[in-house]
Amino acid sequence: MNIAEWSIKNRVITWAVTLVLVLVGYYSFNNLSRLEDPEFTIKEAKVITPYPGATAEEVEQEVSDLIERAAQKMGQLFYVESHSYRDRSIVSVKILDQFDKDALPQVWDELRRKVGDVQADLPPGAGPSIVVDDFGDVYGVYLAITGEGYTENEVYEFAKFLKRELLQVEDVKSIALYGEPEQVIYVEPRREKIAALGISPQDIARALGEKNTVAYGGYARADDARLAIKVSGGITSIDQFSTLLITSSSNPDQHILLGDIATITRGLTETPSNLLRFDGQPAIGLAIATRSGGNVVIMGDGLYAKLDELRPQIPLGMELNVVSMQSDAVTEAIRGFTVSLLQAIGIVVAVLLVFMGLRSGLIIGAVLLVTIMGTFIFMDIMDITLERISLGALIIALGMLVDNAIVVTDGIRMKLQQGIDSITAAKDVVSQTALPLLGATAIAVTAFAAIGTSQDSTGEYTRSLFTVILVSLSLSWFTAVTITPLLCHEFLKVASSGGNDAYSSGFYQTYRSLLTKAIRYRWLSLGVTGVVFLSAVFGFGWVKNSFFPDSTRPQFYVDVWYPQDSDISTTLENIKEIETRLAGYDNVTHVTTQVGGGSPRFLLTYTPEQPGLNFARLLVDVDDYRILGDITHKVQADLEILQPGTIINTRQFVLGPATGGKIQLRISGPDPDELRRLAASAAEVIGNHPNVKGFRDEWGERVQVIEPVLADAQAQKLGLDRSDIANAMAFSVDGVRAGIYREGDELIPIIARSPLNERRSLENYDQAPIWSPVAQKMVPMGQAVAHFQVGFEDPHIWRQDRVTMLRLHFDQRNGLSSELLSDIKVDVEKALNADLSTYLERHGGGSIEHTANTIPIRYRDRIPIKDMPGYYFAWGGENEDSVKAATSIAQAIPAFFGLMVFIVLALFNSVYKTLVIWLVVPLAIIGVTIGLLMFNQPFGFMALLGFMSLAGMLIKNAIVLVDQIDVELEAGRPPVTAVVESGVSRLIPVAMAALTTILGMLPLLSDAFFVAMAVTIMFGLGFATVLTLVVVPVLYATIFRFRSE
Repeated sequence: MNIAEWSIKNRVITWAVTLVLVLVGYYSFNNLSRLEDPEFTIKEAKVITPYPGATAEEVEQEVSDLIERAAQKMGQLFYVESHSYRDRSIVSVKILDQFDKDALPQVWDELRRKVGDVQADLPPGAGPSIVVDDFGDVYGVYLAITGEGYTENEVYEFAKFLKRELLQVEDVKSIALYGEPEQVIYVEPRREKIAALGISPQDIARALGEKNTVAYGGYARADDARLAIKVSGGITSIDQFSTLLITSSSNPDQHILLGDIATITRGLTETPSNLLRFDGQPAIGLAIATRSGGNVVIMGDGLYAKLDELRPQIPLGMELNVVSMQSDAVTEAIRGFTVSLLQAIGIVVAVLLVFMGLRSGLIIGAVLLVTIMGTFIFMDIMDITLERISLGALIIALGMLVDNAIVVTDGIRMKLQQGIDSITAAKDVVSQTALPLLGATAIAVTAFAAIGTSQDSTGEYTRSLFTVILVSLSLSWFTAVTITPLLCHEFLKVASSGGNDAYSSGFYQTYRSLLTKAIRYRWLSLGVTGVVFLSAVFGFGWVKNSFFPDSTRPQFYVDVWYPQDSDISTTLENIKEIETRLAGYDNVTHVTTQVGGGSPRFLLTYTPEQPGLNFARLLVDVDDYRILGDITHKVQADLEILQPGTIINTRQFVLGPATGGKIQLRISGPDPDELRRLAASAAEVIGNHPNVKGFRDEWGERVQVIEPVLADAQAQKLGLDRSDIANAMAFSVDGVRAGIYREGDELIPIIARSPLNERRSLENYDQAPIWSPVAQKMVPMGQAVAHFQVGFEDPHIWRQDRVTMLRLHFDQRNGLSSELLSDIKVDVEKALNADLSTYLERHGGGSIEHTANTIPIRYRDRIPIKDMPGYYFAWGGENEDSVKAATSIAQAIPAFFGLMVFIVLALFNSVYKTLVIWLVVPLAIIGVTIGLLMFNQPFGFMALLGFMSLAGMLIKNAIVLVDQIDVELEAGRPPVTAVVESGVSRLIPVAMAALTTILGMLPLLSDAFFVAMAVTIMFGLGFATVLTLVVVPVLYATIFRFRSE
């Protein structure tokens, strides 16, 4: 008793399994977590180390290098890169792809230990280092709080209230504030008074620092109780600062009230690190992250409910403005994908009804529904999220899901037409087809396996494509050999044809005649096929290349860089002009401005820019995503005219992992001056290209610095050293941190500085007062400083694996980045005097004129520069990411394609039959080339995945055809007749399998993410299937030397 016979005779169990799959599947669908895009792990942590007063070069040599060496001791390290700025070091530690999100917590713990071990080796004044391991957290809900008529502090207090309340909502992991006001207490001593009283700024700073220090008082015992001793006397209000006693170091008996010699004010820092604005109003950002594994839709609903509950407590005039609400986007995206899935199911069922008949069509449609519901069950068990990729995988799999059921149903239908009873028909068909269909299904799944095993971020992003197809196709085989025979037994009623030939209609006769002639003129048939194939290969050279497409999110962003030495207030004033211009566009609904960088990551595919006071990013909402292409081009052109000389880059969000400029050029070597010279040579080519926008040097231009040159002899006489000069200068300009003031959970810094009228400009810094411990009085700075000079320094030094690098970024104005790179790279490489011969010899050859091979496919691939030992360059950006992602998948392809070959060999135990089946795979290029060129679609990463999956689909069809040839030969038919009749009997199953797959993908043609993949599969499968029905029989007859009868 085979499985089909068992399923029919135990129909109660089979019906029960069917009902369970449908009901539990519906429950599982509603229970699945939902996201707009699939999760992928950002395997990166940052180590931030302050080093106040140090130049970027000093930070690089004394701090960044130390942290880099510590990180390089980790066995999990992929690479480490450092960004050294004046006053701080930021080291990014990137981990190898094979360490998944479950392993990362232990990796980051080890990183903390390594960084902690070198803290004692940091130079005085540097540190402590902070390891930020939540850099990849996504704050999917991003609100901008504004309050017209309220002070910034009042808006901030309301933001803290909301943060405290919203943290209680289900699935909320953390909440971060962005652009919050940085409060400070300014203490401004009057110079003439402290000079007359013999009080130094250090005396004031010492008193302020000691007053609010938390001191341990110990514990006292009282009977059986243990009582803590709390020492009072700290400052608890701003007014108490005036009553603080200051003791002069030169006269310890002299005590002066701070209020008598200084002005004390509470306010906001004049140099904030970042600012947020919404529609031209100052705002505070409230960014909310979902816990890992949480349901962002449930969290969003909880947030809405909580905000409704809090509405009576929201002050009149306070507004919560949405910058990004992932839950709404997810709900809309899932709704759209669900509609596409239902449309695809409807199309497939309609095709089945038309070509297979009412009963056959309904049976296969019912089996399809059961298979999809069963897939939802396993997705729930395997914790697969419902998102763009997993839902797209279901649509892609739809046509393949009915393949097995079509073969079984069509086989039973033909048996019934021959007068065979339904149980025997089901038994015979499943006995004959179960194993070939299982092998064909395994091959179809294996074609996607390279995606599932790719360990880079791109592979992780698309992994659910393989998992869903694995589950759904496996279930489709199971339902085809169990539920399908039962449904055919119960509902498929076919009248006997009165004879044994069920393939005598005109449709079959036409195909029979065509195939017979193709076999008779086999060499002509194969020759024509070869010419068409070679033409398609040639035509493929005209297909464009890309990585991932732009998003349809109705929002774009504008990055703006001002000169490196710009103050944040200058950046803000300039950016207001751009805000006004953007708000004037008809289709623009909101403009959110982030000044200073470091904004929350509100999309997984969004990368915040490094902090910088000269940088601003404007997020622009539009009312229709379809205008994004036009409006971004117009905004780019308008803003370049509005603020000439400013670096401006208008960009759409992307679907899939992407960082930095679309095109990047990395130049490495030991000498920063030489790196700048080489970058200038490249910049002459890049900057003058008409299709380049947003061109920038990541280091930025060198900036001016004021350098007090110490007069050593005079300074020693006055008891002054370098740190005294630095502190005095800081006191005269920005101020020095003198302590903290505790207010609830806030620690407010106390800044001691000169009053406004005493703060010095460059012309009279030599008159700035400085306390001399020897003279015991204030003396002019000029007595210890020979002169002041203006120098230049690098504001930013970037290194990768402790090798100094300079990186150039730029985007294309029109077309694809691959087109711009192809157009520009030869000239850039000539300008850099690239030693391409040496590089190409090491990396598989290729001509110097055709330099597409100079995009590195492996980490650390670098192109040497002639006559400059130790200097290299490498292309990066989108094209490098694309090549690396494809390489990651390509590394797994030989193993899985080898497995596919082995499965075919195991099914047929024949090298020749395996060769016949595999020779049809390259024919897919014919339809792929035609489709991509016709739809003007690039061959990107998703198209690559579609092309790989075609192999499984075509082999699956070819297996069904070759297996039938074997059946016909075993039945004793003449060889050519057996080949022709096999094609005739498998015409409908093979054609229907292809047709349902092709038409089922129609909804994906309107999806920006899947359109290239859909076109690749639809046209590749369509043309290859037509050829398969002719070429496979012809190849079989040719290889086995069957003579025409």
